[in-house]
Amino acid sequence: MTERNLRDTVEKLMDRARSDLAELVAHPSVHDSPEFGAEPNAASAAWVAKALTEAGIGSVEQVTTSDGSIAIVGHAPAPEGAPTVLLYSHHDVQPPGPRDAWESDPFTLTTRPGPDGADRWYGRGAADCKGNLVAHLTALRAVRGDDGTFPVGVRIIIEGSEEGGGAGLEDLVAERPELAQADLIVIGDTGNVAVGRPTLTTSLRGVASVRVELSTGTSDLHSGAFGGAAPDAIAALIALLATLRDGFGNTTIDGLDSSARWAGEPYDAAQFAADAAIYDDAAILGSGAIADQLWARPAVTVIGIDAPATATAAAAIQPRAAALLNLRVPPGTDPRHAGELLVAHLTHHAPWGAHVDATVESVGEPFAAETTGPAYRVLQEALVEAYDGAEVAFSGQGGSIPLCTQLRKAAPQAEIALLGVEEPQCRIHAPNESVDPAELRRTALAEALLLTRLAGA
Repeated sequence: MTERNLRDTVEKLMDRARSDLAELVAHPSVHDSPEFGAEPNAASAAWVAKALTEAGIGSVEQVTTSDGSIAIVGHAPAPEGAPTVLLYSHHDVQPPGPRDAWESDPFTLTTRPGPDGADRWYGRGAADCKGNLVAHLTALRAVRGDDGTFPVGVRIIIEGSEEGGGAGLEDLVAERPELAQADLIVIGDTGNVAVGRPTLTTSLRGVASVRVELSTGTSDLHSGAFGGAAPDAIAALIALLATLRDGFGNTTIDGLDSSARWAGEPYDAAQFAADAAIYDDAAILGSGAIADQLWARPAVTVIGIDAPATATAAAAIQPRAAALLNLRVPPGTDPRHAGELLVAHLTHHAPWGAHVDATVESVGEPFAAETTGPAYRVLQEALVEAYDGAEVAFSGQGGSIPLCTQLRKAAPQAEIALLGVEEPQCRIHAPNESVDPAELRRTALAEALLLTRLAGA
């Protein structure tokens, strides 16, 4: 098939891509969800397995992993002399959050104009990561020959608990490293710095999740009778959390370096403010460049606090309060060690004699891509072609994909590249998540060009 025909073929497949995405989004496949239960995840996995089989992938298998999630794996052998490409994505999604914050049902794919006036497809998982999964499917359909074969070997790994930490798939790859044997691994779980700007993600921050509980006594106390002298656990927790950033917003954990610089694509301040949807008069945190803060330095975020709700609070001094902290660290930093430094900091800086119980609950490894291999060069050329000559950006991502490290261990010879349909307007993990259908089309075309060109490389 000529490259001109590939472009036309992908264009003709876009109606099917939308129907695929609509069917996938309809499954509220939140892993280990008390709200939705296990059935939607199982139904989503079954849909993916059937679609991959129909697209020509043989030996498709649904595997229940160690964390109870269902991964889908498959393999179409390479023609003689051709390389093998592994395509990864995940079919689980984030919880929808408050329904009244959505302009349409989160599990009904809905078309409406986005911030720039162009139509977007809205729904939970439309970008992260069911949109990327559909891009893989569309590329496979585009390059499949009349004889049912592909120009290269294809391996498939579709995860079922990435948003929940992905421990199940990490264990599966460790137990069955043959699933990851490929010359190029394409991780479809990132995206572009802006709509229409092809981007390869070269750096992923690692993560440590730390839970801290402060206690100042054994009983609630009447705030009128004891307030002013008795220590308040909630106020103590607030004071402790305030020690984790300085006046500029830099992360200040004892022993953890926060001075590194990012050498790749910069991030314009006005564009960041728009992408982050912050108020015009809100501060952008940190004393370095925005890219330094996002991709080269540690960042700690308070993602949850256990304290009485305002609607039910009594006039009482609380003896206990807890918080869950999310610490992101750049490549080169051990997330377990960073988490332990955070625990030590919390223990050392607790005010008023408050008792501290802090633990590292989970960690995920950072990742840095090697970008000089032959398949990487073919991929860059394919992206330029799919995006009508636009220059490829090299960017970091603040998020973590711990599986990348496990894949590198299982297939050390493989090149690993990260790309996808996501861009800032997608609002992944937030209400009104969406995908630009043009980004899905261009990503699918780039992958189709990649699979075709690698066959002759």
